[in-house]
Amino acid sequence: MQRFDIPFNKPYIAGKELYYIAQAVMVDEHLSGDGPFTKRCHEWLERHLKCKKGLLTHSGTAALEMAAILCDIQPGDEVIMPSFTFVSTANAFVLRGATPVFVDIRPDTLNIDEKLIASAVTSHTRAIVPVHYAGVSCAMDEIIETAHQRRLWVIEDAAQALFSTYKNRFLGTIGHLGCLSFHETKNIISGEGGALLINDEHFASRAEIIREKGTNRSQFFRGQVDKYTWVDIGSSFLPSELVGAFLFAQLEQAERIIEVRNRIFGLYYKHLKPLHDQGVIRLPFVGNECACNGHMFYIITKNLEERTLLMQALKKEGILAVFHYVPLHSSPAGQKFGRPVGNMRVTNEISDSVLRLPLYYEMHDEDVARVVRVIEQFYGAESSS
Repeated sequence: MQRFDIPFNKPYIAGKELYYIAQAVMVDEHLSGDGPFTKRCHEWLERHLKCKKGLLTHSGTAALEMAAILCDIQPGDEVIMPSFTFVSTANAFVLRGATPVFVDIRPDTLNIDEKLIASAVTSHTRAIVPVHYAGVSCAMDEIIETAHQRRLWVIEDAAQALFSTYKNRFLGTIGHLGCLSFHETKNIISGEGGALLINDEHFASRAEIIREKGTNRSQFFRGQVDKYTWVDIGSSFLPSELVGAFLFAQLEQAERIIEVRNRIFGLYYKHLKPLHDQGVIRLPFVGNECACNGHMFYIITKNLEERTLLMQALKKEGILAVFHYVPLHSSPAGQKFGRPVGNMRVTNEISDSVLRLPLYYEMHDEDVARVVRVIEQFYGAESSS
């Protein structure tokens, strides 16, 4: 397996991660779920994001699966989402017997086109799942209004969007439910891990039960019931306390981590903007109502052939850049379990031309300059870095 001088992503230690793991083992003597560090993470999410309740899960996928159960998604139901997203967005609802209904994306933000949602709604529609691609917000006002008119749940897939905002509100806290990921490719990491943000209070008590294998164990430990038992469907959605310990150390440094990533994002944007202005490539778009968390920097090439050649040029120089995603509507499982609305033209074009550049916490300015130089040389441009 080739090792790259500049990898696409690199896990990192930001503060007291190893110290807190040792404390969980040697002092707290608690390794299973919902120990002291997990509770600290819950409190941190609720305090900083202003959600009604935050619950750690073992992955962002688990948070989406919990959301599907909480919204009582049933066989025959339909859930509207973009096709340009990771498989977990759809899988969570397919597992409940629902049909993902794929809607095209906007060419500027690469998020679900809010103007196409209403025409995708049928009598079977139960929820809308906006995915905040690259940490840039969907048009949430329009989405919430459509959902309100049609009495639909809104489940934000904010896996890439921790600390991004829309009109000064944190993404993941605007819909009824929000789903975060702490996978090692995200800004704030715990290897694997995620969180369910509960913004509609009536979901709170049932969410605890579903997360704890369908038992009222949390109520028992708070002294609200005299014994705990099986009361609902559920699964073991909670993570190990080691995950919570690692994550809490990252959350303590979250502001600095986001600041570093936004600075790297800014460097890329500054040095690649001449190529954007010349119409050679396209750069990410962040609207005036949004603040981005620096999760991802991508460029949009002319076509698949150009992207492939650029990836090869970068790889030759020891730089790993990757594409994102194969559209769900054209995948084998997507064709089996879901259905698209419309021709999905933008999704198809973007999936062939988007290229994600390396961006990670320990990336140096000279690394960014090196990536930029290879791109400039590929397009025959004079170096701006």
